[in-house]
Amino acid sequence: MEKNEGLWVVYEGKDGPGKGKHIVFVSGDEEYRSEEALPMLAKILAVHHGFRCTVLFAIDPETGTIDPQNQTNIPGLHHLETADLMVLFIRFRELPDEQMRYIVDYTDSGKPIMGMRTATHAFKYTRSRSSPYAKYSFRSEEFDGGYGRQVLGETWVSHHGRHGKESTRGVINEEMKDRSILKGVEDIWGPTDVYTVRDLTGDAKVLVFGQVLVGMEPTDEPNLCKPTMPLAWIKTYTGEQGEASRVFCTMMGAAVDLKSEGLRRLLVNACYWCMGMEDRIPETSRIDCVGEYNPTFFGFGGHKKNVRPSDLRL
Repeated sequence: MEKNEGLWVVYEGKDGPGKGKHIVFVSGDEEYRSEEALPMLAKILAVHHGFRCTVLFAIDPETGTIDPQNQTNIPGLHHLETADLMVLFIRFRELPDEQMRYIVDYTDSGKPIMGMRTATHAFKYTRSRSSPYAKYSFRSEEFDGGYGRQVLGETWVSHHGRHGKESTRGVINEEMKDRSILKGVEDIWGPTDVYTVRDLTGDAKVLVFGQVLVGMEPTDEPNLCKPTMPLAWIKTYTGEQGEASRVFCTMMGAAVDLKSEGLRRLLVNACYWCMGMEDRIPETSRIDCVGEYNPTFFGFGGHKKNVRPSDLRL
């Protein structure tokens, strides 16, 4: 048994196109329940598609329980050394250098990256500004916009829809509708609001636009006073090793957003695309939840308490 194995959870891949591939999911945000969303997505990819999935969490070092409010500890990042894809859903983390180096080394390796919701503002350095990794902070001037803007395409700007009052409808970009990554994707909706995107960097191509709705139901009308914003896109990132990574990023992804079949299908397809497996995306990807899925609504301080990674095993 690996030392500290109980601080993360592994879902072994069943039969499927992903057999032999390893996806590492990195969770850690105080608001949107990434600690619930990522295990659910990992189970789908392991059971229905064959990928080996390792899910990491923000952990209270004293109790060993999942604590998304702990911004300085995500054990198990060494698993990125064997990952074929990193899925990042963290917010304002300030990890010790010995943990952060695994994320940066992976990012610079040329391997693919998926960012969800708050990954655009994944890091915020306030205590250790002398760290060699402080430049990845979300408002970095040295590395304009930090990890979010440079790697994923945008950093945190603002809420575009009214937070908790205006939900989001995903609208497929007509220019991209025939791309394999969008195969079977339709009817995307989530209760989280649209984020402001000021200017996507690099070679980003928008897959889905986010339309602000006037309320919190999928049947609500659009708020025509607010223009659509990029909601999901693809791009490349070239790190210090000179190899270009495939990158997918979406501004959705809260645990409650993932009740949307359309969003789950987009995320599953995106995993295939990121790893260069777009020719193996099924006509209709299997995206039904493995077991019950009753996500906690977003909000600060509302995460489930006293949960251990071992409690989330299949």
